[in-house]
Amino acid sequence: MTIHHDWDKTSSARLAAPKMAWFVVDANSSLANPAPRGKRLFDIILALILLIPLSIVMGVVAILLLIQQGRPIFYSAERMRAPGRSFTQLKFRTMIGEDEDSGATGAHKHWRITPLGHFLRRTRIDELPQLFNILAGDMSFVGPRPPLREYVERFPAVYSQVLKSRPGVTGLATLIYHRHEDRILARCKSAEATERAYYRRCLPAKLKIDLIYQRHRDIRLDLWIMWNTLKIVFTSKDERPRRRGRP
Repeated sequence: MTIHHDWDKTSSARLAAPKMAWFVVDANSSLANPAPRGKRLFDIILALILLIPLSIVMGVVAILLLIQQGRPIFYSAERMRAPGRSFTQLKFRTMIGEDEDSGATGAHKHWRITPLGHFLRRTRIDELPQLFNILAGDMSFVGPRPPLREYVERFPAVYSQVLKSRPGVTGLATLIYHRHEDRILARCKSAEATERAYYRRCLPAKLKIDLIYQRHRDIRLDLWIMWNTLKIVFTSKDERPRRRGRP
């Protein structure tokens, strides 16, 4: 499956429809593939295998964070597994703590990211504790990124479809759109501008990709997403798809 989209020329007005009516049509369709057989067993086995070597990495990171940043070592936040079902997502803490922190991370929050946090985010080592979320059954290796409650409550029809897939550490939307989202939010200098850009540009685009994943999900697609995610982590290659014929 190939997806081509010139994100930079996307009409933000078209993506910003308040009720996302064009998504509701997709969300109510019956074109979604069933969950791949054996996916949950695959998640459990792979998580257990990875925990053997990665527990050493996590131990080292935890010690470094304790020395450089102090407690807490982990960042825990409420995310939604399904409409009406929340869980606590785990990550290594990469930012200076602040009361009432919420919403997407734009330029107005960049000052809070610690030097070690920048490295952990760039290499995605900060997400290793999510192996425990996978073992607990709250997440999968591949799926839509776990959303905030406010997004699910604002767009229940869309998320009722999107969250038929267990939230993932990586996913098709993450693979395609993650760095473009970072560029958009990096230009936002206030919390208000960040939320406006995220709601109008990032969230609609990601939800559409999540619905595409929902229609085509199978174990081969999951393995393709995981492999390309690893390539991006180790090569820092931009994952944005380009139009054919363009450099």
